[in-house]
Amino acid sequence: MAGHSKFKNIQFRKGAQDKKRSKLFSKLSRDITLAAKQGLPDPNANARLRLAIANARAESMPKDNIDRAIKKALGGETDTYEDIRYEGFGPGGVGLIVEVLTDNRNRTAANVRSTFSKNGGNMGETGSVAFMFDRLGQITYAKAAGSDDAMMEAAIEAGAEDAESDEDGHTIFTAFEDMGAVLEALEASLGAAKSTGIIWRPKTLTPIAGDDAATLMKLIDALDDDDDVQNVWANFDISDEEMARLSS
Repeated sequence: MAGHSKFKNIQFRKGAQDKKRSKLFSKLSRDITLAAKQGLPDPNANARLRLAIANARAESMPKDNIDRAIKKALGGETDTYEDIRYEGFGPGGVGLIVEVLTDNRNRTAANVRSTFSKNGGNMGETGSVAFMFDRLGQITYAKAAGSDDAMMEAAIEAGAEDAESDEDGHTIFTAFEDMGAVLEALEASLGAAKSTGIIWRPKTLTPIAGDDAATLMKLIDALDDDDDVQNVWANFDISDEEMARLSS
């Protein structure tokens, strides 16, 4: 299993941009609604819905909001929504994957392309960036869930591919297709996870600093501000000192 990486750079940045709770809840609600529409409305029988609800709860989304999102699916309000993945490059050759949920493919494509071009990046063809990443399940636990060694042992026994621990908690990675089974095994031994999700984890990281780093952050911010954008993943490596400077 691999050791610690700076993949959390992008997660940190993403968290910093989700201060507007109403917008965050809107994105989480759409994910729940689409998951319920594409499968059964019962989270016990629908792994994607179960993950979407877990992510919403991790952000303290009220139960009433979650219930309304599921009811929208039952009412057929998501017939025109579709998941789309865009790929592109930012300053310094950093690869980006942009996941969207939209009811107007043409509008969203134009907006994403414009955002790339206005912020030092350019759109790529499908597959031009994805090969730089692994599609994985990610399960996180609070630091108090167990010691680093105990969490590593639990991850191995559950069939996970990788585990990392730091002062913020424990992160366990699984193969995409094993996400449900690993989560079930972990929760049986450790209790409910803090959060779960499907991620794009970089295979290698691209060092970036200075003006390129600042422009890249602006690009990611602009993409994340689009209501249709659900997630932005990138393979950059920015030092802690540089990240602190950019976040000040």
